Amino acid sequence: MAHPRTRTMRIQLRQPALQSMLFEIQKAVNGKNDVIFKVLLAILAGGHILLEDMPGVGKTTLALAISRTLSLSCKRIQFTPDVLPTDVTGFTMYQKQTDSFEFKKGAAFCNLLLADEINRTSSKTQSALLQLMEESAVTMDGVTYPLPDPHIVIATQNPITCVGTQRLPESQMDRFLVRLSLGYPSPEHEIALLKARQNANPLDAIVPAADAEELLAMRHEVEEVYVNDSVYQYIVELIQATRNHPKIRLGISPRGSLALMQMSKACAYAQGRDYLLPDDIAFICADVFCHRLLLHGTDDSLEQTQNIVQEIIKSVPVPDTE
Repeated sequence: MAHPRTRTMRIQLRQPALQSMLFEIQKAVNGKNDVIFKVLLAILAGGHILLEDMPGVGKTTLALAISRTLSLSCKRIQFTPDVLPTDVTGFTMYQKQTDSFEFKKGAAFCNLLLADEINRTSSKTQSALLQLMEESAVTMDGVTYPLPDPHIVIATQNPITCVGTQRLPESQMDRFLVRLSLGYPSPEHEIALLKARQNANPLDAIVPAADAEELLAMRHEVEEVYVNDSVYQYIVELIQATRNHPKIRLGISPRGSLALMQMSKACAYAQGRDYLLPDDIAFICADVFCHRLLLHGTDDSLEQTQNIVQEIIKSVPVPDTE
């Protein structure tokens, strides 16, 4: 029997490995537990993360803290208008000594690619990211080169009101599992930040809490989370609601459906469950949906999009899984 949603989910992190990760990342990024938690969920779900915010609020610091906490090889590329696709993917170069062409790997060949200010570069360079984000591989001159596993893209972008920015194409936005925002710190946490930066870099205090092999093992456990048929139906009804809403011009794609399920399963796993609940879906729904939706009219702000997503969550009956 269906029933209306009457409460907000309260997250309790029960996986010891994730608790250790959260503790280490907090050394560099204080007071943003909800965002850190959702970034970890996206990594467990095997997806890429888009951090959108004003410059200087800690987006790059968060990405670097994650790479150190998970012992992942990390490369950073600053996306300016003069960055070329080959800077990302690599290129082939003729070697006179061997009379052959040799492939030189680009920045993408790492576990965690930090794509800083991704919305400042050219469309041609943006297109270089599409294959590697979807297939974890790069094709050059007819040869496909697999990227290291795991492969994660954490991209930062400034709001389009900032000078020199442009909108990312829909095809690329759809490849990000979630879009998150850090926001400004509270006064107490900003004071703690100032004190922590007096004599040292907090990133130097981070010790690894896991490695790539352990992360892949946890991803496998996330994949094994059980999903009831009624929950599958609930996911599809949420998706259909975005495609039929009068204020939405472009609804959620099938890739978005998979993203919602993957993130929800990671949420269940993080709380120590091996089964999915509708509350898991509602908790991360807006983070998965908002950057994928295009609205009619001129008011397509994040706040307006979030309001519509919350309206959809309230309108779709929640299945009784008990």
